[in-house]
Amino acid sequence: MANPDVIVIGAGVVGLSAAIAAQGRGLSVTVLDKTGPAAGASAGNAGAFAFTDILPLASPGILRKAPKWLLDPLGPLSVPPAYALRIAPWMYRFWRACSPDRVAHSTTAQTALMDLSKAELEPFLHETGTFAMLRKDGNLQVYESEAELKASLPGWQARAEHGIAFRHLDAAGMAEIQPGLAPRFTHGTFTPGWYSIADPKGYTVALADHFRARGGTIERLEVEGLEPVDGGVTIHARGGQTRQARQVVLAAGAFSHRIAKSLGERIPLETERGYNTTLPPNAFDLRTQVTFGGHGFVVSRLSIGIRVGGAVELGGLDLPPNFRRSEAMLAKARAFLPGLKPDDGVQWMGFRPSLPDSLPAIGRARATPRVIYAFGHGHLGLTQSAGTARLVADLLTDRPPAIDIASFSPQRF
Repeated sequence: MANPDVIVIGAGVVGLSAAIAAQGRGLSVTVLDKTGPAAGASAGNAGAFAFTDILPLASPGILRKAPKWLLDPLGPLSVPPAYALRIAPWMYRFWRACSPDRVAHSTTAQTALMDLSKAELEPFLHETGTFAMLRKDGNLQVYESEAELKASLPGWQARAEHGIAFRHLDAAGMAEIQPGLAPRFTHGTFTPGWYSIADPKGYTVALADHFRARGGTIERLEVEGLEPVDGGVTIHARGGQTRQARQVVLAAGAFSHRIAKSLGERIPLETERGYNTTLPPNAFDLRTQVTFGGHGFVVSRLSIGIRVGGAVELGGLDLPPNFRRSEAMLAKARAFLPGLKPDDGVQWMGFRPSLPDSLPAIGRARATPRVIYAFGHGHLGLTQSAGTARLVADLLTDRPPAIDIASFSPQRF
């Protein structure tokens, strides 16, 4: 069998979206993944297309909250003691990315990618036959005091400057949008332009089916390294197997930096381990996604149930899961949504690939222009998947990228 034009490494939502976009440019494409489609973060995320979430995680606001959060081992942000030394260099880069000038730069870059991703999304959903899975229910961020709302206002002002619509609410206004909130939440902000997908795993599997129906191949193979060769790239996989293609897209999520090392590239990718519990659909009458920002988690309505999840555990790829984090979030959700039925939940932990400045790596490898990186989206892989796919397809076909991608350079560190 002839070598494909492109091999995409990674069968998550970013990799499969890029593979479909490459097919749309007339390229033959194979996808390689060690476990198959939707096996990682694409299966267990909150299901949001968070196009209004333009502010980077690396910001002065998170620095103010971090010391308090880190004191709680089950809180919104934690670093397991066994991993603290290893992550110290990443944390230093994160701290540097929180300076006002860098936050402003990252916000501008993030906004451009968000705008592109939103513009690309609905045509992509129509093309892949998945448009019926799109929901436009908005998002409600809730606050426990007027002081907490006031502390959030600079972020909302930044969104307003980028044309993002929202409205601040009192308790009565919140109850009209989402009944059943505990009275401790006195203020909120509703963002109507917040989209979601009915089932993130089902969506990613549907993309895989569409890709195959158009002649694409998905192969289970654990990639260990890449080697530039004349006219293409050789892929080295576990067990001594090899594959070749004219170009390669590396979209292996939290594992991408390990593969990039084979090209001599040291990219400071870390893993935000996310936890959630998915309850049955009748667990609560949820009408919009609710964000409990002060506690670092969200509650989302999916077709498969009510998902309670979030938080950040900077613990790498190898430590065992700590499902007490899921249990802590569920206990809070019960207190915050008194009518929530907490029984028969399914717990999950997944890896979010995150770079210190909260921007993904999108661009060519230093060692060869035939390898294109597309990873490091943090909490925003689903959100930015269609936009990233457009940029990857532009690079694969030597077209000018739809937006300036200098800020996403894999070599910026």
